[in-house]
Amino acid sequence: MLERIVYQSMATEDFGSLALFQLLTEAQSRNAQLQITGHLLFLNGQFTQCFEGPAESVEQLWQSIQRDKRHKDIELLVRHPTQKRRFPEWSMAFSTQSTFYVHGMKGFFPVDESGKSPLMLHCSID
Repeated sequence: MLERIVYQSMATEDFGSLALFQLLTEAQSRNAQLQITGHLLFLNGQFTQCFEGPAESVEQLWQSIQRDKRHKDIELLVRHPTQKRRFPEWSMAFSTQSTFYVHGMKGFFPVDESGKSPLMLHCSID
């Protein structure tokens, strides 16, 4: 059985493109090992993340996020079992303003003019 979590949090520090690139590449590597897929939106100092995978892996990642000093005011929005992955091709897709794009950043999808990422629409409840 797969499980999906969606949460929001505030960053505890300013993130430039290099810090976001490092965060994303670390997440992609860790998530691949845990069989986690998902999407991270970072906008105006706020993270919104949707991730999914085997229940044990999801719980392990969720506990890690809650201990991560880069987050504060963590709010769980959705947690439920799911039959199907929303992001099967991405260990961690990423969206933010296009000015943060770093050449070679895998899975980068810039937000539109209103700050919306089309990928986050896929995080609704089944």
